[in-house]
Amino acid sequence: MAGFLKRVATRVRSRRTQLALAIRVTVAAVVAYTIANALHLTLPLWAVLTSLIVTQMSVGRSLKATTDYMLGTIGGAIYGGALAVLIPHSSEAALLALLVLTVAPLAYLGSLNPSLTAATVTGVIVLLIPEMHHTSPLDSVIDRLIEVTVGASTGLAASFLVLPSRAHRQIRANAARVIELIAGAFSELLVGLTHGLDNEAPHRIQEGIGAEVTALHAMGQEAERERAARLSSGPDTGPLLRTILRLRHDVVMIGRECLVALPANVQSRLDTPLSGVREAIDAHLRASAAALRNGASPPVIDPVQFALQGYAEEVASVRRDGLIRPLAGDAAERFYALGFSLEQMRQNIGDLDRCVSEWSTKPPAKAFSSESLPRTRSGVDSGSR
Repeated sequence: MAGFLKRVATRVRSRRTQLALAIRVTVAAVVAYTIANALHLTLPLWAVLTSLIVTQMSVGRSLKATTDYMLGTIGGAIYGGALAVLIPHSSEAALLALLVLTVAPLAYLGSLNPSLTAATVTGVIVLLIPEMHHTSPLDSVIDRLIEVTVGASTGLAASFLVLPSRAHRQIRANAARVIELIAGAFSELLVGLTHGLDNEAPHRIQEGIGAEVTALHAMGQEAERERAARLSSGPDTGPLLRTILRLRHDVVMIGRECLVALPANVQSRLDTPLSGVREAIDAHLRASAAALRNGASPPVIDPVQFALQGYAEEVASVRRDGLIRPLAGDAAERFYALGFSLEQMRQNIGDLDRCVSEWSTKPPAKAFSSESLPRTRSGVDSGSR
């Protein structure tokens, strides 16, 4: 029984952000409906639906949703109400023509500016509700604005007050997860140098990382929106997100270079140093992800430096022995490009260490900076022939 309860508690903790959102949405809907009924609004449904729309995963996202929805609602209500008041539509044909005149321009504006998406729906409601409830267009506009204001205010208040979730805090966990995905992809791709990969392997191995990076950058915008509104504090998310994006690009480049295995005589020389590089970078990235998630200092980068230095020395030895000259042009190009990509990755790992230090809530044992990393003139002893 104790084991079962422990597993349940672990599962709940791993989904606490989603559970908090469910509670916020529920509270927002109940409160919006209660207020709408107390004010005797014509359609409490719209207050409830609005509260559901604007209550988002983070405070920053809720702010954006509320601003966009209110902007679209006000614009649509003014436009639809003006048409309903100024253009007579006593017949069904006139009403249909007015409906076209309402929907077409608002839908076009919504396609140009996603912030105005709600304008089309609001314009239609303002136009048709008077026909259904036998009220004036002006009353319909006022009711719609009050309903949306009640729902938006309730949803935004719930986002602030009921188990609030800051995008800035979510960045830690999501960035750590992306770094772990990059580490796994790098490790798998580097195996291709000794075993080869089919053309679809890089896409399969890296599947989902691009979408995760895109979602992370969207969350970064939410976090910066919170910081601008002084709703959260902490480091600027830009350097961390840019560094993760560069690491993602490094992995993409390495994937292109690992499609074809190295010749057997080169493999035998580079297999051990490449394994060392793979293990060191994979371990460092995963340790960096754990440090970022826990607010700790970055791991020591020395193992990565030593592994890359060992690889560079063996590459120099392979070149001295003339094993690269017999290679076809594209194979030699991939060989040298790999060294360049590994050097770029080393520099970006140094930047990642610096970012993790900035996000650390504990005093760092040692300051890290990409400027302190040794850099070769042309990659990891690989750029010049």
